[in-house]
Amino acid sequence: MNFAPTEEQQMVRAMVARFVNEEMKPQAAEFDRTHEHPAEILRKLGEMGLMGVAVPEEYGGAGMDNVTYVMALIEISRGCASCGVICSVNNSLYGYPIKTFGTHEQKLKFLPPVAGGEVIGCYALTESGAGSDAAALKCQAVLKGDRYIVNGVKTFITSGNVSDYCVLAATEDPSKGYKGIINLIVDLKNTPGFSVGKIEEKMGIRASGTAELVFEDAEVPAENLLGKPGEGFRQMLCGLDAGRIGIGAQACGIGRACLEDALEYAQGRMQFGKPISSFQAIQWKLADMATELDAAELMLLRAAWLEDNGHDFEKESAMAKMYASDVAMRAAVECVQVFGGYGYCCEYPAERHMRDAKICQIYEGTNEIQRLVIARKLLSQR
Repeated sequence: MNFAPTEEQQMVRAMVARFVNEEMKPQAAEFDRTHEHPAEILRKLGEMGLMGVAVPEEYGGAGMDNVTYVMALIEISRGCASCGVICSVNNSLYGYPIKTFGTHEQKLKFLPPVAGGEVIGCYALTESGAGSDAAALKCQAVLKGDRYIVNGVKTFITSGNVSDYCVLAATEDPSKGYKGIINLIVDLKNTPGFSVGKIEEKMGIRASGTAELVFEDAEVPAENLLGKPGEGFRQMLCGLDAGRIGIGAQACGIGRACLEDALEYAQGRMQFGKPISSFQAIQWKLADMATELDAAELMLLRAAWLEDNGHDFEKESAMAKMYASDVAMRAAVECVQVFGGYGYCCEYPAERHMRDAKICQIYEGTNEIQRLVIARKLLSQR
């Protein structure tokens, strides 16, 4: 068993860490304050190959592995959680299903612009009545000639307000349940009948837009169907498995930022004539944060390795996402506690980390759903 990263993986992580420290961290608080979409940062991440890390070079990506993707995304999210989730969706929820289930022609058309960071992609699954129960979606796509006519509203769509392309989950017939679900690739900028609805005001990840996508007799070419009719639900589950690795990496990055800031503050904050880092109460908080974050990262790397090597990774991705997001939330709470009163003030980054961390326990499947996925897999193996 070899835990050492390859030379290429080490180089990528070091490159991303430098970029994060020099360009992302100095702007993260302002992105959060203004809710500004970090377009220039994302463009540069695209130039570095990080908006399509595991997409083959033939289709405009970096052609690297998912272990490298996890390492890079942890660093990105350490610098800015909003950039982290935008990057994760680009790579996982948008890029994975097209890369895995798309035709050669679909990959050539819809992957390069997004993998290269020229434009943003999103995945439109959630509806007001279909969250954890994803098979209950009502957005309908009816085939008429050479086009699908789409009607429905998608909610809580990450990057929905700024995306050029999306993978849309819809049903051909709601009475068929999960068997009626299909996935369509939609060119949002050139689709009659599509519009962006409400843009949410959120607790955290404020520089990442979360929007309604509204389809009113929207016309999508039939050639944009991913795979075959009836395969959409299976594609959805596979995409969510991949996406959970990304969100786990985002959570781990937020946790790393908490530890980094708590360490720096504890060594500089003086009480009773000495830095608070000299007190056992603070040392134990830092030690617990570091230990749990290392464990979370190892779980994420295992899940990514399984994906890279063609193994089933459903259980491991659910475990990694669940654990990493819980660890990030604990790290955020303890970071605020280390900062004390200052941790509750917007002048310092601790309160932003806490706001950013919470969503990781909710999206890409709540952690309650992750526990169901894990238990179902365990029971099916007996």
